[in-house]
Amino acid sequence: MRYPSKVSKAHLFKLSIPIFFANVAIPLVGVVDTALMGHLSEVKYLASVSIATYLVTMILWSFGFLRMGTTGMVAQHLGKGDYREIAFTILRNLTIAIIIGISIILCKIYVVYLVEYFFDTSDETLNLINEYISIRLLSAPAELAIYVFAGLYIGLQMTKISSILIAFYSFFNIFLSIYFVNTLNLNVTGVALGTVLSAYISVLFVSIFTYYFIKQKFNVILRFRKIFVKKKIIQLFNINFDIFIRTLFLTFSFLWFIYLSSKISEDYLAINSILLQFIAIAAFFLDAYAFSTEGVVGFQLGRRVQKSFLFAVKNSFILSFYTGLIISFLYLIFFKQLINMMTDLDYLRFLSYEFIFWIIIIPPIASICYQYDGIFIGTSQTKEMRNCMIFSVILFIFISTYLVKILNNHGLWLSLLLFMIMRSLTLRLYFSNILKRF
Repeated sequence: MRYPSKVSKAHLFKLSIPIFFANVAIPLVGVVDTALMGHLSEVKYLASVSIATYLVTMILWSFGFLRMGTTGMVAQHLGKGDYREIAFTILRNLTIAIIIGISIILCKIYVVYLVEYFFDTSDETLNLINEYISIRLLSAPAELAIYVFAGLYIGLQMTKISSILIAFYSFFNIFLSIYFVNTLNLNVTGVALGTVLSAYISVLFVSIFTYYFIKQKFNVILRFRKIFVKKKIIQLFNINFDIFIRTLFLTFSFLWFIYLSSKISEDYLAINSILLQFIAIAAFFLDAYAFSTEGVVGFQLGRRVQKSFLFAVKNSFILSFYTGLIISFLYLIFFKQLINMMTDLDYLRFLSYEFIFWIIIIPPIASICYQYDGIFIGTSQTKEMRNCMIFSVILFIFISTYLVKILNNHGLWLSLLLFMIMRSLTLRLYFSNILKRF
């Protein structure tokens, strides 16, 4: 594959197209699960899956460094032409993913305890939450391994392969969830079981493909003693730990959003869970540019070509922002129809209509911080990412607590918007640190 020295908008867009379709499939799983529960007779099913899904997502996304760290390091090794180290990076991160996944399963009882301690729900809803978590966490090793494989192919700028992996996992997940819920009437158990089975089947196929791909593409012979080199492990740990802390704070911010929603009322918890699906869909669309930018800027850093790096950065921001505007326009036109597809409960529909403004305004503004994330991940500037996220989340907690008291649910959505803006501003302050590495 040719890697152009000057990264145009057309090249970035071409790399992003496969990620667009794959990324749509990811939130689509959440949309389908929400719709499946939203069309059941009682709101407890929707509320329980909403809380449980976000909690499990927070746990798994906390280890998003397995994708992000893999992408940045693979892209930079590609720029240097160090193919053997690419293979070593994958094996190291896969080992870490499996260890972490098994540890999450063993800590299941503590996750259930956190739910009982923090969330003010009915006993029936709480039982359903525990039921979902007990099954869903079994997928942890496989889902974390998917992060690593996705990071590999994004770092290689082979976004089609990464996209096929994510799309297969997501659509198979959707198929199984619909079958288990609508045909077998398994309700909450069905959506959790669908995720577990689809994750392990997907990992099996991509593992076989990747083994033969690395063997043929890079023609490297791996020696076990060189996989776990102390210096490389320390470097990997430092990068991964910074991204871990950053992602932990980010996912906690959305869990905090759900937590404050539950404090307002169970109805607001239900509608905010639905509305967050719109934010997720927009984020995954816009992240396509961020993901493709990760591989591109990491490659340019490896080659030490600052002019091409800055050209890629500029074009990625332009593409992302205008795409955000298009998403907002589509939400403006189809918002009510989409809400009506997700729930049959009229009072939840009408309550959701009141907050259309926030769903429309957030995507283009949030596109900026998403793009900065891609740039910092691709260049492995993980310490700066960590510091910016910690500051932004702490500020978000204080602002949201205050605004909810005076503006109720509108205050919660306003605080989320301010959170996105603060992420962009803080990362912008650190951007010059990247340029010093050229």
